[in-house]
Amino acid sequence: MLKIKIPHVFIFLSGIILFCSILTYFIPSGSFERSTRTYGKVTQTVVVPGSYKEIPKHISVKATLLGEEVEGKSSPISILGTLSAIPKGLADSAVLVFYVFIIGAVFSLIHYTGAINAVLFEMISRFGENPKRLFFLVFILLFSGASFMGIVTETIPLIPMFLYLSKRMGYDRMFGMGLIGVPTFLGWSAGITNPFTVQIAQIIAELPVGSGMGLRIVLFLVLAGIGFHFLMRYGDRVKRDSSLALIKNDNFEPDGYENFEAKSLNRRHILIILFFLISYASILVAVQTIGWGLIEMSASFIGITVVVTLISGMSGDESMRAFIKGLQTMIVPALVVGVARGISVVLQEGMILDTILHNASEILLTMPRSVAGQGMLFFQSVLNFFIPSASGQALVSMPLMTPLADILGISRQTAVLAYILGDGLSNLIIPTNGVLMAMLGIAKVPFEKWFKFILPMFFITIFTAMAFMAIAIAIGY
Repeated sequence: MLKIKIPHVFIFLSGIILFCSILTYFIPSGSFERSTRTYGKVTQTVVVPGSYKEIPKHISVKATLLGEEVEGKSSPISILGTLSAIPKGLADSAVLVFYVFIIGAVFSLIHYTGAINAVLFEMISRFGENPKRLFFLVFILLFSGASFMGIVTETIPLIPMFLYLSKRMGYDRMFGMGLIGVPTFLGWSAGITNPFTVQIAQIIAELPVGSGMGLRIVLFLVLAGIGFHFLMRYGDRVKRDSSLALIKNDNFEPDGYENFEAKSLNRRHILIILFFLISYASILVAVQTIGWGLIEMSASFIGITVVVTLISGMSGDESMRAFIKGLQTMIVPALVVGVARGISVVLQEGMILDTILHNASEILLTMPRSVAGQGMLFFQSVLNFFIPSASGQALVSMPLMTPLADILGISRQTAVLAYILGDGLSNLIIPTNGVLMAMLGIAKVPFEKWFKFILPMFFITIFTAMAFMAIAIAIGY
């Protein structure tokens, strides 16, 4: 049997960047005009439908080696441009990279206080006889957080705790990774009020923010049921027979923080956890109501660090040692997020992204309405491979999908549904999803093992998404 082994995540993503650079020599270059629109306090640059123009390519030795700008023409990505894509991707996603570093450092600090250990062992003592209740509670909390608030990146520092919980309850590493990965990405796909997908898409489609919630709530319930059943089915199978685990000969020792030692929950631990939960909830409310972004969220987490240090009674030096340990733990996950952005840098600088968008929309126009709706879903899924950013994807695809839906007789709400499902479900499986690769890196789960684990559920959920698209078109959603 042929065994496929994926190389280190940085090598893998670099290979995809190289592949996309080569594509810029073969796919015609072109571009849409862009316009600036203001939605409330937010200004966005969006595509102008019907403005696509093909641009001739300029190829020379200099252009191939170092890059060369020629007025009125585009140049394929040079060797220097391919190498520059990674630092440019890191620069473009600098705020997100910093945010990942900060949340990792904050969780490391809270872990150092003993509060996380105390809560963890309290849960184990309460649910040890019936772990499925605990897993269901955790699953629904993560699923709801992703669906309502867009919480995904913030879960990365929790992975060691979930791995430890999985091990203590008799499950394997993959189950621990699935316990955090499945609900967050599925919940993101079933976005009810997700500010990073649903709200942006509805604003661009000129729909009332929060509208069409009824069908998405049904979708929420269906995907949550599928995800939890799938996860527990795998977990129960492995718990009965460890030889069925996808990762063989795994000693399964979670790391990334101090060892998980049993601690009794005391008043100080409770104060730290309550303060963190209230603060975090307030941050998410601010994101929803007053438009806070990653910079404001990062600043708030820095403030949380100060207060947690005071509550815990730690000295400044102690807190900084814990803080720095968290930064060190998040080096690879944070950089993965930035390196993955290099893919979209290549596509944009090579001016082939708009060509892909244009050709896809032209193909969809030739299809019957029912088929075109499924085509929108498929297109958004493929686009997510090249633009692994939900908001970035919305800004380039929704301005095209909105008028396209009007022409095809499909409601704009259905176009939004195609976008959130295509973007969300593909996140389960695409290697250009920086957050997924960061999670796998911390969990020490090889991508090819995750792929084998998640593929059956991915197909089930895609067919479910297609059914919801068909329903949406049939009822005029």
